[in-house]
Amino acid sequence: MTGRDYRGMSAAERLADRRERLITAAYTLFAHPGFHATTIEKLCTTARISNRAFYECFSSREDLMRAVYDRCVEETLTSVNQAIDKAPPTLDERIVAGIAEYVRFVTKDVRRARVMHLEVRRAGSVLTAARQHTVKAFSEIIEGVVQDVPHRLPLETHLLSLGLIGAITELLIEWVLANPAPPTDKVIDAAVHIFRCAFGV
Repeated sequence: MTGRDYRGMSAAERLADRRERLITAAYTLFAHPGFHATTIEKLCTTARISNRAFYECFSSREDLMRAVYDRCVEETLTSVNQAIDKAPPTLDERIVAGIAEYVRFVTKDVRRARVMHLEVRRAGSVLTAARQHTVKAFSEIIEGVVQDVPHRLPLETHLLSLGLIGAITELLIEWVLANPAPPTDKVIDAAVHIFRCAFGV
């Protein structure tokens, strides 16, 4: 026995394939019609797997939501960090680069924006730890950008970073829910203004 059978894939490869198909299906369905409107049956039909196979990959819809959300966050963190690294070393230019990339990357695909800023909240308290982990990751980016500010900031840096994350989150929720959505450039301008005021740039 080689451990390979159906379509030349091993059991581990088949499991990984099913898991990936579920994540792909959930990325679209959790964004629209939304987390609560998406049943496990619908996810399985879209992913072309059995209901039993779902539970071989994920323990629940919330577990699948966590996987989708984590991937969205990981991709966004990578993109934002790269933009900041490429920016000129001044505080203002690094702020602009990071915010502009965050807003543009998240809004480039409305599914990502809805998952990260709307549906993860609708998934309930089971996703609270995931959201807190994300806030921590983005606050560390902000704190890293401003750590070399030559003058004392008006507030403790970590708390200030948390407040700024809340502000940009609300701007993106507005982008998701408003009809029509505000232009992304306006969202970027508003966020940059808030950050500049906070850091005295």
